[in-house]
Amino acid sequence: MYNVAEHVLDLSALLDIIDEFPIRLVGHSLGGIIVLHYAGVYPARVSRAVSIEGIGFPPKHRVHGPAPDRLRYWLESRRDMEKRKLKSYPSLDAAMARMKEANPHLTDEVARHLTLHGTNWDSEGCLTWKFDNYARAISPFGHNLADTAEVYGQITSPTLLFWGLESFAPVPEADPRVQAMRNCRLIKVPKAGHWVHHDQLELFLQETTDFLK
Repeated sequence: MYNVAEHVLDLSALLDIIDEFPIRLVGHSLGGIIVLHYAGVYPARVSRAVSIEGIGFPPKHRVHGPAPDRLRYWLESRRDMEKRKLKSYPSLDAAMARMKEANPHLTDEVARHLTLHGTNWDSEGCLTWKFDNYARAISPFGHNLADTAEVYGQITSPTLLFWGLESFAPVPEADPRVQAMRNCRLIKVPKAGHWVHHDQLELFLQETTDFLK
């Protein structure tokens, strides 16, 4: 289940083992949300933070709606997922075609790489995605805009945000969580969707390398 606090706990435990503070963190989507939460909870431990399309759900998303509706949606989506079967593909090329269908900006090379490392062979000799669909069952609690803005407002490290202009979520220029970050730069990337770092890899690498230096 999608619970930000538990993911931040996992990251905290990992970074304590690495023990190289202050640390530079880069995350995409949910990973970006985790990075920003960690940087807000432990600001002295983070020297640079990069979040790719990861601040949290847009203010008008259902996760910010009435509590009964959020809980009902979570219950029903969990029950629906219990009945689902993993979609399988007879070959790497077939799975790669599905990857490119979902994200037409991908080159053949990148799509093949992502498919190769994002699938497993099942007992029938077919490929299935490694992604756990239960991660889509978003927790009905813990996505409070004001709380998140308060956490992000504690970030002291320079912060870089990437956003694709073709993303499913609007560019968060006026989002209170972005405005709460004191030293933040937002890069709006044309011809890119949610996977900015794959859709415009050279731009992403150049901007991120310069930032992390």
